[in-house]
Amino acid sequence: MATIHPLACVSPLAKLGEHVEVGPYAFIDANVEIGDYTKVHPHATIFPYVKIGEHCEVFPGAVVGAIPQDLKFDGEITFVEIGNYVTIRECATINRGTKASGKGVTKIGDHTLIMSYVHVAHDCTVGNHCILVSYVGIAGETDVDDWAILGGSTVVHQFTHIGKHAMIGGGSKINKDIPPYSLCGREPVCYAGVNLVGLRRRGFDSDTIRNIKDIYDMLYFQGYNISDACARIQLGFPDSPEKDEILTFIRNSKRGIVRGSDSREKVIIE
Repeated sequence: MATIHPLACVSPLAKLGEHVEVGPYAFIDANVEIGDYTKVHPHATIFPYVKIGEHCEVFPGAVVGAIPQDLKFDGEITFVEIGNYVTIRECATINRGTKASGKGVTKIGDHTLIMSYVHVAHDCTVGNHCILVSYVGIAGETDVDDWAILGGSTVVHQFTHIGKHAMIGGGSKINKDIPPYSLCGREPVCYAGVNLVGLRRRGFDSDTIRNIKDIYDMLYFQGYNISDACARIQLGFPDSPEKDEILTFIRNSKRGIVRGSDSREKVIIE
């Protein structure tokens, strides 16, 4: 059974799993589901229509499931869905979705870390194994794919797409899509290379990383426009999941991908 501190405020209509811990002055509203072994720290707030998975941790001051900061919201029932092994640190905010978007749900994947003072707006989707460093703000309907890392104080324009295994330097202003496996930073933000350290840590071998790098060299440094570069990549590189991921991402990009850098100097990520 759950362990609820006597000073916590938990609705009788909330569903708490086995071994859930709720600290003093935490607030859990009706229509909330919390999975086994999740811990809700003192002064955390969980509003209605939130589902949190197992082995999660919600730290003091975090607010999950507040209504969206969107003028199109009209009081409709919308949701927040959070996976397993997710950590939500102090004063982070995760808002519900809106029906106007066609989604109506904000989602956080498994094993993701949401650091202090991060804001995840309505209808965003954050994948598995992502890290959003302190003071990151992602605007409505942003998609962050698996294993992406957003450096501290990065702000992301609405409807932006950030690809798998991408890493973004702290303080960046993102107004274009960030392609998978890339390292991006500087002001204004631009492509600055392949996320070598991240890919090596996740088990990508040297040949695969070299192939990714060569694809991006063709895309950014050979003087072709995006359409011509994609055509040459399609025909000139061996088939691989990474090539398919990159080409599919670029072809489906609605905002266009981030521009290339003027030099190949490596961006420094703190």
